[in-house]
Amino acid sequence: MNTICQVMLDIPKDRATVSEHTFINFIMRAEKYVYVTTPYLMCGGEILSAMYTAARSGVDVRIITPYIADKKLVKAVTESYYRLLIENKVRIFEYLPGFIHAKTLIADGKRAMVGTVNLDYRSLYLHYECGICLFGGEVVDDIDKDFKKTLSQCREVTLDDLNRNSVLKRAVQRVCRLFAPFL
Repeated sequence: MNTICQVMLDIPKDRATVSEHTFINFIMRAEKYVYVTTPYLMCGGEILSAMYTAARSGVDVRIITPYIADKKLVKAVTESYYRLLIENKVRIFEYLPGFIHAKTLIADGKRAMVGTVNLDYRSLYLHYECGICLFGGEVVDDIDKDFKKTLSQCREVTLDDLNRNSVLKRAVQRVCRLFAPFL
């Protein structure tokens, strides 16, 4: 089977949030699983709601983020999203070898998205971004295999892990989250 490709371009001037809607569409159409790799996890309520809805409906939603961040403030904000995601059955994994900069989404081994889009406010609403949506074929299979291989180099973040964080760390994360749209 050949892979069908659709180029995606997101331009902030037109206010058509193509990247956000593509993420939501892929997540909401998933029947078995959605796997996401992102260096920054600071997305808005609609993508989070799609992830919660999918996960609570029995879809295996997994997100890989870096264990070692390129910016400490961004890492704190990213971690501030973990609790609600995990409480809503989304599984979070951190890539242990270092920083991971991949931006991918794979759904059911049938659809994938690869591009420049980070799951953060600036990338989703303010920046010029591009990507490619892929449907079926070997390329989608390769992206699926790559995610699973990468997952073997990760550790899962649990509620127990988060509960071990100090009160100060949790407070810093909450304060930092207020600045998410500016990061």
